[in-house]
Amino acid sequence: MRQGGTEKVAGLQAVSPEDREWWTTLEEGYWQSLLEHKVAPEVVPPCDPQEIFQTLGLEEEVPMPDSPSAPGEGSGATDGWQVARQALERGDLFSLRVAGANRGGLLVEWNGLQGFVPASQLKEMPRTADADERTAELARRIGERLTLRLIEVDERQNRLVFSERAAASGPASPMAVLKALKPGDIRSGIVTNLTTFGAFVDLGGVEGLIHLSELSWDRTRHPSDLLSPGQELEVYVLGVNPEEQRIALSLKRLRADPWSRIGEDLQPGQVVEGVVTNVVSFGAFVRIAEGVEGLIHVSELAEGSFLHPRNVVREGERVRVRVLNVDVSKHRLGLSLRQAYRP
Repeated sequence: MRQGGTEKVAGLQAVSPEDREWWTTLEEGYWQSLLEHKVAPEVVPPCDPQEIFQTLGLEEEVPMPDSPSAPGEGSGATDGWQVARQALERGDLFSLRVAGANRGGLLVEWNGLQGFVPASQLKEMPRTADADERTAELARRIGERLTLRLIEVDERQNRLVFSERAAASGPASPMAVLKALKPGDIRSGIVTNLTTFGAFVDLGGVEGLIHLSELSWDRTRHPSDLLSPGQELEVYVLGVNPEEQRIALSLKRLRADPWSRIGEDLQPGQVVEGVVTNVVSFGAFVRIAEGVEGLIHVSELAEGSFLHPRNVVREGERVRVRVLNVDVSKHRLGLSLRQAYRP
């Protein structure tokens, strides 16, 4: 389904068809071969925005109370959730006392319902990753009063989630922030959490995910190599799913795709210099420019026989290579080491 020049996919306000094509330029078989050679943690292909939303849906749930105080039977409970939904839409602020804590955050009581404040939604997040120390640090806040704003109301899941960050972000409610977002926007945010698959960024009461593949044009082993919790930064909005409250973000899209220039700079037969970034059984990857890597197939490493490509090159080594082929549309670059010194 097409709407205004963009695709609509399962509730996703997607990027343009031209941009969406970019997501799938690397063939699945190529990346599968890398996975089979066990270099998956070091090589992260671009992913579809919808895949990011699925990742968000599988995000580890913050620990909720072991025995949440469910609302009682009758119209009073229903009215309580209705009032909560209205407060969410308006962006109301509340001053609530912390009633409890667990390793995931703080517990509060509001209007007869039990609410939860995730640690990532506190203005001052716990300074330790150790579970016991984290719980103890949060428990010391029991009895404090916090200024909070609702960011999630889900009666079926008995989830009432508050945010101190959203309360301090300004007059706009999180729902208003979410509805105002659109693909192509550039927004300021604060890094709230780093995981193996990406970084979560608070945009004012709503969080988006920068997938690992969208952090940098260069390969990134872990988000902590580039970012840290509490860091302020600008992000590019890739896609928004208001129904699921999911936001796909990018850091690298704030910079031009280096492959857009590579076709002008590189030609088959040209000899260039680069740094070996990864050595695997079928060859070696060489970085010749920021965000641009090529593959020296094992057959192009050296004359004669050798046990493994590591007998020829090592990670971090600077080498001269000859360009065999360039495919800008698929972000592919074929290189040769053994032909580098041939006339």
